[in-house]
Amino acid sequence: MSSIPRSSPERASQAALLSTAALLCLLGACNAAPRYAAPADPVPPAYKEAQDAASAGDWRQALPQDAALKGRWWELYGEPELDALEARLDIDNQTIAQSFQNFMAARAQVTQAQAGRFPAVSLDPAFSRTKTGTAGAAAPGGRVTGNTFTLPVDVSWEPDLWGRIGNTVREYQYAAQVSAADLENQRLSEQAALAGYFFQLRGQDALQTVYDRTIEADRKALERARALAETGIGGQAAVAQAELTLADAEAAGTGVAVNRALYEHAIATLIGTPASSFAMPVKGLATPVPAIPAGLPSQLLQRRPDIAGAERAMAQANAAIGVARAAYFPSLSLAGSAGYQASALPALLSAPAFFWSLGASASQALFDAGLRKAAVAQSTAAYRAGVASYRQTVLTAFQQVEDAAATLRILAVQIRQEDTATRAAQRYLDIATARYQTGLDPYLAVITAQAALLADQQAMVNLRVAGMTASVRLVQALGGGWDLSRLPGPDQAAPR
Repeated sequence: MSSIPRSSPERASQAALLSTAALLCLLGACNAAPRYAAPADPVPPAYKEAQDAASAGDWRQALPQDAALKGRWWELYGEPELDALEARLDIDNQTIAQSFQNFMAARAQVTQAQAGRFPAVSLDPAFSRTKTGTAGAAAPGGRVTGNTFTLPVDVSWEPDLWGRIGNTVREYQYAAQVSAADLENQRLSEQAALAGYFFQLRGQDALQTVYDRTIEADRKALERARALAETGIGGQAAVAQAELTLADAEAAGTGVAVNRALYEHAIATLIGTPASSFAMPVKGLATPVPAIPAGLPSQLLQRRPDIAGAERAMAQANAAIGVARAAYFPSLSLAGSAGYQASALPALLSAPAFFWSLGASASQALFDAGLRKAAVAQSTAAYRAGVASYRQTVLTAFQQVEDAAATLRILAVQIRQEDTATRAAQRYLDIATARYQTGLDPYLAVITAQAALLADQQAMVNLRVAGMTASVRLVQALGGGWDLSRLPGPDQAAPR
């Protein structure tokens, strides 16, 4: 079967069309954005506090390493009540819900940007009726009336010659990743706040127990003072002193309820429940500080969502530079239209009524009074600011880990010392009470011993609460079990 020979002009037209298409493909591969690479930061080989703790015999991290933090990190504490509250937090916390919707909005922006890669197609049906001729003509033939029915389909497309659209898509993809990291960071902050409030509330319960025992002991001491005064061994001054000590203890014990109520209300707000309809049972603080698997400093860069977000923000700013640079190059727009046009509706879809048109236009800014240069400078400065923000985030992360680890290490020593002091204060009170009952010492010695014991017991409770909250801060500083693999990739940032 022989082919029909084509004329030279037709071949030349086809060759020009193919050459233009190839040129557009090559230009579409151009990218005006700088090549992106995350900045390298010096990472210490080990945490300083972990080394100090190991040498001092305090705060050893959990071994083996398969005990690393997981997503439900609060289960380290073995508190079923805390586990239940954390489960409600992820569902009903309104701050997390707000961050999630911000992430959804960021994903939608990616889809909006991706639409620029495709042609825009519109259907614009129209009808018009016109009359021509002299307005004052008396003869019927003096005027001509005509109808026009049009059913066109218009197509327009702007090839991405210099990567403007591609970089815009990447910019919004990275922005969606930043939003996803912000969501995880907000979730971790709310989880840590809930755990901190939980242990603070339990600390208030433990403190209330201390005051209840002290009030009971002071009440018995007042009874003894009255009995001794009746027998002549003691005096009314001792009775007055015992009454004063009891009244002070009762007032202080009542004041503990204020802080407990505030922590209870804070927990209710975190889990999305009105404070008026939420209550927690009274329970002392018996949870020991768990061993926290710190891992290696190099892992911290992969485990903190705020670090991941700061790094993605740099990539976003880098893509924005490409968008700004693309404005220096000419833009090309292709447009086409096809459809049907006829003077009568029955003939609208007939072959003679079909029409089509193709066109192209290019534009290049010749003078803009420095507008494009300023836009590139602004994008470049934003990128450099992002680099500084990223490095500051990394430095802050290491500081927070070292701060929490140092607090735990020092508190472990201080708790042991305070325990020794509390035991000594109890012995001192027992001796002072016995000597007062036998008439060897005045009641002032008993009051002094009671005050010392109460102060040491208060300090012990506060130190234990500080240890629990410091462990929560350490978990938060280590990323709470999150890792970079949970961050959606650029291609996963848009809804499907």
